[in-house]
Order: sequence, then structure tokens, then C-alpha cells
Amino acid sequence: MHAFGWVESCPMLTNKNILLGVCGSIASYKSATLTRLLVKAGANVRIVMTRDACNFITPLTLSTLSKQPVLTEYFDPQTGSWNNHVELGLWADLMIIAPSSANTLAKFANGLCDNLLSAVYLSAKCPVYFAPAMDLDMWKHPATQKNISSLIEYGNILINPEHGELASGLIGEGRMAEPEDIVRFIENGLKKKLLLTGKKALVTAGPTYEAIDPVRFIGNHSSGKMGFALAEELASLGAEVTLISGPTSLDVKNPAIVRIDVTSAEEMLNATLSYFPDSDISIMSAAVADYKPKEVSGIKIKKQNDEFQLHLTKTQDILATLGSRKKKGQILVGFALETNDEEANAIGKLQRKNLDFIVLNSMNDKGATFRHDNNKITLIDRSLNKQVFDLKPKDQVAADICKKVLDLIK
Repeated sequence: MHAFGWVESCPMLTNKNILLGVCGSIASYKSATLTRLLVKAGANVRIVMTRDACNFITPLTLSTLSKQPVLTEYFDPQTGSWNNHVELGLWADLMIIAPSSANTLAKFANGLCDNLLSAVYLSAKCPVYFAPAMDLDMWKHPATQKNISSLIEYGNILINPEHGELASGLIGEGRMAEPEDIVRFIENGLKKKLLLTGKKALVTAGPTYEAIDPVRFIGNHSSGKMGFALAEELASLGAEVTLISGPTSLDVKNPAIVRIDVTSAEEMLNATLSYFPDSDISIMSAAVADYKPKEVSGIKIKKQNDEFQLHLTKTQDILATLGSRKKKGQILVGFALETNDEEANAIGKLQRKNLDFIVLNSMNDKGATFRHDNNKITLIDRSLNKQVFDLKPKDQVAADICKKVLDLIK
């Protein structure tokens, strides 16, 4: 239970497409636990077994755990379907061969292709991890060591076997690594490849609601989609993300994102000020109210007269406040949604508020801005360098913005 709980907190594997290859070995019973751990970590797992592997563990067991059909042959006579090894190789974000038998290692190292698993391996475009399992003498044999050296030279990643009691009764190297250790090894490897590992990011999203009375409020049409897409993209790059969100129906997908819900501009300001000092990257995409009611009624205001006057007062400018407190090395990004004189207004905001760059979008761009799934942006930095992007989905827009952040960090 402890190990499973640890794996559930591994965001590196969330939504990853993982191909698990299972070879003929007594250690194949560990593949059941490995499958369970990968699924609990949020990965999409598909399994390819060799014929010999089916003598040690049934496809039914692994199919039940992975919630996907287990593949063993090119052609399934029962369904009449063809298991396309090329499509499988393209589908996978990473491939794990656990256990890897001496026989399969030899096939991989020498490009032999006489079963579905070896064909998928030769078609894979993703990183391939292999966890050997065999007896001590087989592991130590020069042929096996040569094959392993070849696989590493090809760019495959070895998960070293452990020292311990083997099926033959011998004591030594050859035991397949424990499933928990395999998952941890892969997660650590993925972390090292992420460009924002070790960085803390702060994102604001959505609207703010400024109360008039217990029933009514002043708000805007922001859905929060842009901010949530930015939080997901930053998390996928390895950053520790704090997302401060105004009222929205959206949910975060990456478990590495810490979400803090607020309602008003003042609540968003206070939450932002708590996290900003420790943040390396701050992207303020929320549509914060510029004004709020000067007085808030404690009871519902009744409809009495034909006219109703509401006195407003300015809210504290979150972006300007952060800009005045920005330290060397911190990256601060703001948004400018404009209806006229777009570039001039955006550049003024960029300079007044001490931003590293600003994301400009215009209400005049059809199909962009509030409530849409797409956005059309222009990025302008402190040197007034300008990048203009076409209309595209907001997750792709988030990737463009984060690429600019990465360029600044570099």
C-alpha cells in the first residue's frame, strides 16, 4: 500500500502512453504489479507479450489490470484484426521491457524480428527501457553483456538487475528490479529531461467577482481556459505550479499543480503576494476587475427605482504590485486584452509594470479571447521584439508562451 501511494503522486507518468513488453521469465509475475503501479500513476498502458511469457502469467491477468487487450500475435484470428506494430511504436511515449529475457535481449541487439514484441521494438520512436531478468551465469556471459552494450549504444536505457536469490537457488545478479524501483527509475529519468525541473511557477486564471450584495456581483466573461492551459504546460515541463483561479468550472489535470480558489480581486492579490516571492516564473493571465463597489450591501438590494447608482473604487493593480517587487532572476509576464490602439497600449503596460514580456490579444480577432477554445496572440518583450502568432488552440498558445519563457531562462 505504501508503494502504491507513492506512485499515485508521480506526475511524470500522468497521461503517458506506455508500452509494456513482457518476456518469458519467472520474473514475469512482477509485471502484474508493474502494470498496476503504472495505471495508478495515471499512465495509459498497453501490453505486448511473447508466447513464452504466456506460460508464466496469463494475458487475462495483465488485460484486467491494464484495462486493455493484451497483444501476443500479429494477427488475432478471433477478431480478425491486425495488430499494427508500426502504429503501436508511434503511439508510445515510452516502452518498458520487463522482464527482458536473455533471448529477447539478443533479438533486440541483433535486429531479429520473429514476433510482435520484437517488431514493435524495431518500430518504436520513443525511449526504450529494459529490465533484464535471468540467472547469474546467463547474466555474466560475454554474449549477454555484449548484447546489453549494443542496446545501450543504440540509445536504450538499462534498468540494472538486482543482487539476490535467483530461481536456480544461486545468489547474485540477475533478479529483475522491483516494480516500485522501475517506476521510480523512469520517473527520475523523465524529470532530468524536463526543462523547468526545480523551477517554481505562479499562474493566475479566470475572472474575479466583486460583490454588490449577497446575490449580485460585477464580473467578466473570462472562462479561465488560457490560465489553466498555461498551468498544465508549465507542469508538463517540470515546474512546480501554483494556480490561483477565480470562479470557473474548469479542473486541473496534472496532479503536480496546486490550485487555490479565490473570488475577488483582493483575495487574488493576497494569494498572489504569498507565493510570488518564491516564484521563478509568474504569468498573470487572470481577468482581474479594475473596479469594485465602494460599499457592499449585507442584504439583497430590492428593485425599487428605475435607476440605480453604483459607486465604484479602484482595486489594487496586481500586476503593477508584483512588478514593483520583482527581484533579479524572476520572470513576470502579463496579458493585455485590447479593443483599440492594441500595440501601443500593450507596450505602455509592459513598461509601466516592469514586465519581461506581455501577451497581447485583441477583441477584434474573431474566434479568440473570452470563452473560446482558441486564441490569437502577439508577444512583445522589453526590447520591443515582437512575435505574431496565428489563431490556434489555447493549449498550443500556452506552449508558445512557455517557449518564450524558456528562451529568457536560457
